[in-house]
Amino acid sequence: QVQLVESGGGLVQAGGSLRLSCAASGRTFSIYAMSWFRQAPGEEREFVGGIRWSGGSTYYADSVKGRFTISRDNAKNTVYLQMNSLKPEDTAVYYCAAARNGVSSDREDYAYWGQGTQVTVSS
Repeated sequence: QVQLVESGGGLVQAGGSLRLSCAASGRTFSIYAMSWFRQAPGEEREFVGGIRWSGGSTYYADSVKGRFTISRDNAKNTVYLQMNSLKPEDTAVYYCAAARNGVSSDREDYAYWGQGTQVTVSS
């Protein structure tokens, strides 16, 4: 099993920045990729971006490309989501997820999920 714990959410004004963290523990050797998803009220959970655990290749949804950056610290088993130029439409609960295979935008491909952290962007 893998446990994921997110932190770093909060309230920020439009144009501001936040950094989310996701710490993994347990059988982390089984992780091939980690990704961030988000879910706004009344909406489906959507892919934000992901990173391969080895090599560090990153992938982003078009809606966040150029504003969000995913990075990892292998020694700490932690993945980060740096969010800049935040917009009100970025308001959502953000989840990290771990996959045994590659980065995928399909949430069904992820075996492990964190509890989520709220990000609220005010206009």
